[in-house]
Amino acid sequence: MFENERVRILEVRIPPGETVAVHTHRWPSAIYVAQQSDFIRRDGQGNLLFDSRTAGPPPTEPIVQWVPALPPHSVENVGTTEIVLISAELK
Repeated sequence: MFENERVRILEVRIPPGETVAVHTHRWPSAIYVAQQSDFIRRDGQGNLLFDSRTAGPPPTEPIVQWVPALPPHSVENVGTTEIVLISAELK
């Protein structure tokens, strides 16, 4: 959506059943999660890092969270709704 020398703003949409290929996030970010669904995060070698289904049902209201820089990982939407978020990465 926007990028300059200080910030990168991303809109992320992950439909149900889709997987985002392995990627990194070099900078920490504030993430506005407009719509959440169950997801699985795997490391660059495909090992399970997190399965949201073990944390209970996803929130039904939007949330904001702080996320540190992340090493190589993929994300798979294993839920029934699209994941929609806006990420503001601080360089």
